[in-house]
Amino acid sequence: RPDTGEPLGGAGSDSDSDLGLGKFDSSVMATGDRLEGEELEQEFESAADRVRDLVQTPSRDQLLYLYARFKQVKVGKCNTSKPGFFDFEGQRKWQAWKQLGDMDAKQAMQEYISLVNVLDPEGSSQERRGAEKRTSFGGAAVSSLYQEETIREEDKNIFDYCRENNIDLINKALSSQKVDANTKDEEGRALLHWACDRGHKDLVSLLLQHKADINSQDNEGQTALHYASACEFADIVELLLNSGADPSIKDMEGSLPEEVTESSAISSLLRQYTAPKG
Repeated sequence: RPDTGEPLGGAGSDSDSDLGLGKFDSSVMATGDRLEGEELEQEFESAADRVRDLVQTPSRDQLLYLYARFKQVKVGKCNTSKPGFFDFEGQRKWQAWKQLGDMDAKQAMQEYISLVNVLDPEGSSQERRGAEKRTSFGGAAVSSLYQEETIREEDKNIFDYCRENNIDLINKALSSQKVDANTKDEEGRALLHWACDRGHKDLVSLLLQHKADINSQDNEGQTALHYASACEFADIVELLLNSGADPSIKDMEGSLPEEVTESSAISSLLRQYTAPKG
């Protein structure tokens, strides 16, 4: 199913059993359901604060469950594009949030509170018992869940600037010939791969202007077209095709660009450009 991602607990809504909720007292789980209005909002904010101090470390699926509902409350329906091909954690977060669809804020708060009560049944009055404060699971931190490592400016390389979409710096580096447009990282990914992975269309255009090899393959045989297709950046797929990208190139697993995307529209577009056989 394009754009939806599979729910953490299978088809439908999240499975309580997969999140480790089935073994807990139903009266604890139902606490959030009894709250309304301002009382519900206050309890939600309190629960977000309590997550920061949990003695019991939540599982990854529980963190994703909390993350998705936190975003649903604070932002609403998922409104961001699917993360890049190599942003595995970002994709899991996006899928967890995306699958909530049009869930209203009230339900999201109730479910968030209920899971926090499962993880912390004694509530905010619970003593720390000497446990260290786990700031990585705090309310604000749960909203981001997994932070990308911050790289100091002096430690950045051309690939970091490409990921950041620093077009001015990359243009200067390419124009001065200090950097080859086809330079690759240790995985065989060229700048064009990274620009397509992150959805930076203007940067893709710039790299093509500087003679980037449009059909360059990484160590797994994937081209920039594979990346743009997998990440579902239709505008970049079209740009690459119009610029001469070959949609018939297979990666080392034998997959065409049209076979690595969940978007039927992109698959159809790629098939239109596939060179006739024979």
